Amino acid sequence: MVQVDVFWSYGIGASFATAAAHQLGTGNGRAGHGGRWSNPYLMGAVLYCAVLFAPSGAWLLWGFPDWETMQVASGHSALPAWLVALFAATNVTQGMLGFRVAERLIASGRVYAAFLQAGVGYTGMFFILVHGWDGHGYQRFFSADRETFAAAWPEQPGAGEALSRAGDWLTSPVALTLYAMGVVLVPVMLALMAFWIRSGQREAGAESVTGRIRILGAVLGAVFGVALGTAVVASVLVHLLGWWLGVPVAVLLAALLVVRRGGAAERVFAMLALPDRPGGRGQRLLATGE
Repeated sequence: MVQVDVFWSYGIGASFATAAAHQLGTGNGRAGHGGRWSNPYLMGAVLYCAVLFAPSGAWLLWGFPDWETMQVASGHSALPAWLVALFAATNVTQGMLGFRVAERLIASGRVYAAFLQAGVGYTGMFFILVHGWDGHGYQRFFSADRETFAAAWPEQPGAGEALSRAGDWLTSPVALTLYAMGVVLVPVMLALMAFWIRSGQREAGAESVTGRIRILGAVLGAVFGVALGTAVVASVLVHLLGWWLGVPVAVLLAALLVVRRGGAAERVFAMLALPDRPGGRGQRLLATGE
């Protein structure tokens, strides 16, 4: 899904920068004598996006052209060459953008705001997956091609019908390819983030270092709990109230229940024990063990 990766890659870049918040906040990870591109954490994010994430998107686009573009294209002939090239490029440039935005926020002491940048990226990605432009996003996701989408889904599917169609998709070639990619993409990303978080805590002299299991739980909770949950609620509100009313209500609820201090996002953020200096209140670390 070309539309999805624009948000996804931004969230990946912001996630990497947030994981290196200790190093970036103290200047250890920012530009040195080699200029701004000497940042090793930015290089790690760029290499991940360029070597792993962008190729995986190109693979899916070529292998399943009427799934990856959410059934907008009927096949390879319907995809202009410039769109394919732009898609591959944005999978890297959006990651760089997400990293740079989060890095600037971290440098100014706004680590929680940097963390929220990753949340914006993942929430946008999930909203496209769940809702799309016409409310049928999840149906397109759980359809391997245009023919399956047109034939398999009734106009108003019930919960049982939706689960049945999703179950059929789980053994489709698209799903099997995603599993194989996930075996590589997800562990590499989580390992890098955990290593940077733990290394940063040691460099900052934290009394104890956050355990890998806790980091894994926080990251997965942020992505599949907070971001996905927010996207699902927003989709339901748009279905019930329409775009003009549903979107403002969804934004208001997200601000009150997710984004604000003490909300769901900060509770997950606290599990990562990153340096948190909002409003000059000083650095806060959660001491946790394995």
